[in-house]
Amino acid sequence: MQYSFASRAQALLSSPLRSIRELAKRDSFISLAEELPAEELFPLPSLAEAASSVLNADRRSLQYGEAEGYGPLREWLSRDWSRRKKLNMSPEQILLTTGTQQALDLLIRGYVDPGDSVLVENPTSPGLLQVLRLQGAHIIPVEGDCNGILPDSLETLIEANHPKLLLAAPNFTNPTGVLWSLERRKEVLRLCEAHDVLIVEDDSVGDLYFPQGGISPPQLPSLISLEEKQGDHVLYVGSFSKTVAPALRTGWAVGNRQIIEMMTAIKQMADWQSSLLNQRLLHHLLDSKHFNYDEHILMLNREYGTRLKLMVELLKRNAWKDAAYKVPSGGMFLWVTLPAGLNGDALLRGSLLKGVGFLPGSMCSPGDEANESIRLNFTHPGRDELLLGMNLISEAVMEFTARS
Repeated sequence: MQYSFASRAQALLSSPLRSIRELAKRDSFISLAEELPAEELFPLPSLAEAASSVLNADRRSLQYGEAEGYGPLREWLSRDWSRRKKLNMSPEQILLTTGTQQALDLLIRGYVDPGDSVLVENPTSPGLLQVLRLQGAHIIPVEGDCNGILPDSLETLIEANHPKLLLAAPNFTNPTGVLWSLERRKEVLRLCEAHDVLIVEDDSVGDLYFPQGGISPPQLPSLISLEEKQGDHVLYVGSFSKTVAPALRTGWAVGNRQIIEMMTAIKQMADWQSSLLNQRLLHHLLDSKHFNYDEHILMLNREYGTRLKLMVELLKRNAWKDAAYKVPSGGMFLWVTLPAGLNGDALLRGSLLKGVGFLPGSMCSPGDEANESIRLNFTHPGRDELLLGMNLISEAVMEFTARS
């Protein structure tokens, strides 16, 4: 039979990331492309203890649960996590999801009609662009600088397009790693409040701040915490995938109860609920005296900071002498603008032949503005793997520059 897929689905099938993921299954392949944490840093003993305790304590852990998610974990988020983030949110304002991606998908499916205008940072997350394209949204990129989205550009686009949403990641924007300044956060929030534009704040890597000189930098307030009426114009989404373990598939959305109720109704239709077992396991872990979440985050940040420094040192070598990049103070990615005349997609094809992959900039922009850039993940590969992978990409760069 010849199948006739929806036109918006064709782009998903032809995504370069699908090819990289297939290649990444090979033992010898090195991927600097994906949004993955390091397996060797997962808290395995604590997770094993939590799994054993939860399974032995109650068979209902294997039963269906509430669509909103496991109540005690939502209570932990409304109490312990909210205190860290200076928020005042009730459990009824929190929806547990199967990662950040599902939270974004549920919101966009319930809030955006085909043709609606949606503002995104430029460049932005490839996963976010896929969700918006599948919904048929009119995607409008907003330019920014090293301090975040440019308020003048944002205001002009809001007045011209009357968008429904602004999707942003003020803490280490994917893929650029930009950390918005406090002044920029306040100005963007003010503009969106004045024009009744809902902000979706993705903070899935917001805890990954790297120490400078052995000292962790002060964390900037989230957009939702800066609101006078928290959750009125901001929907905050977070995840434990980057800090505990992706396989637990537990993220959350926090915001106005009307939005949370709408997303919950759509979630019931999509999968009824995320894994109750995973959520109970995670709650046991976070509430356990055997596991300190804050110490775990400090350990991650020390190691990821070291891997980032190694990647930056490798970029100082001759092959990259004309490349441009700004070293982030957190997150998972380094965004590199390639030497003049070098295209990210072409470089990827050459690198794949050598057994290494990265994400081309073309996947991070609704237009062709980022074709000469690439995104490099430094959190997943171990130090030796990172060294070999960067050397292989360097070889591909030199081969291209030698031909030009």
